[in-house]
Amino acid sequence: MSEFDEIRPYEPEEMRQAFDDLINDRQFNVVMKGFAPWLPKSVRNGLLRLAFTGVKTPLDFQKRFMKPVVKYIIRKHTDGCSFDDALLPQDKSLRYTFVSNHRDIVLDSAFLDVMLVDKDYPTTVEIGIGDNLLIYPWIKRLVRMNKAFTVRRGLSLRETLAASQLMSRYIHYAVTQKHENIWIAQREGRAKDSDDRTQEAVLKMLAMGGLLNDLNIVPLTISYEYDPCDYLKAQEMQQKRDNPTFKKSRQDDLDNMRTGIFGYKGRVTYRAAAPVNTWIADLDSLPRQDFFAHLAHRMDRELHRGYELYPCNYIAADRLDGGRERAAHYTADDEQRFARYLDGQLAKVSIADPDLPFLRERILTMYANPLRNHLAAL
Repeated sequence: MSEFDEIRPYEPEEMRQAFDDLINDRQFNVVMKGFAPWLPKSVRNGLLRLAFTGVKTPLDFQKRFMKPVVKYIIRKHTDGCSFDDALLPQDKSLRYTFVSNHRDIVLDSAFLDVMLVDKDYPTTVEIGIGDNLLIYPWIKRLVRMNKAFTVRRGLSLRETLAASQLMSRYIHYAVTQKHENIWIAQREGRAKDSDDRTQEAVLKMLAMGGLLNDLNIVPLTISYEYDPCDYLKAQEMQQKRDNPTFKKSRQDDLDNMRTGIFGYKGRVTYRAAAPVNTWIADLDSLPRQDFFAHLAHRMDRELHRGYELYPCNYIAADRLDGGRERAAHYTADDEQRFARYLDGQLAKVSIADPDLPFLRERILTMYANPLRNHLAAL
């Protein structure tokens, strides 16, 4: 177990000390004061300590602290969140490695955790979080209490290889020995244009630590009706177009996190495909150098089949094509609603010289690509 100390979540026996360190952290207390400025620090921390009574494991922590928060976000900032697990085996003692498209830095796994609990699965998921987001000690403590393991970024080629091997061994250990589920994104970073494609490097990393069959991989599709970060993604695309050396700052990452959590998302649907183990043997005859490309392609097909399509996806595709071929899938009210939404998002762009036609086309493409990929997969 000590092999993974650098990256793993907290173990049950470490939770009490981690919690004490968290509520004694000055920056964490500044954040908590923002939620309840009328409460003195001593009262606020006393209530947190009281709420922590009986919490012995990271799963306990998620159910006691994180589930109510995520439920509130679902009520306040979505029009409902659903999980279609019809293609998963009925045996809920099985553990999975969910490999999904990536819509939100924080909520992709948080929504999944809540829905697994609501559907009576015995545990939630451990999640990989890039260390570029762990900019304060209190954030690192909090996510480790919340079943997160660290994905190291910005390393040399040699360091990246060693870090990938360690992470892969940990994922295999978590699934086969700790009997935990894993959630991991299909690629590093979000697909800015929603053209969701699995990186072969992610699958190769998973294979470094053992047999892929042991991980019981499940392609998982996340579909947002509205992406609150769409204008930020489009804005970043223009910044990179105008300045190829542009890179997001830490503040940009925090702005994306905040917008993703508190922005309006409309309807949200999670849909699990059948586990990869049900068909991966079909690829056994492939040469080794072709295996991961075919595996990624097949997983993408399963992911694309799983999209939940909303009126905005059809409207965006028609606007880009300059026609109304898909008008049977939306109403005039849907069109007006999407037009108001699009204008509102473009009004939030905060760069000096916004190229509105370019930004509009980029956002429309984000909503059209799931439809295009879904139809191609069918």
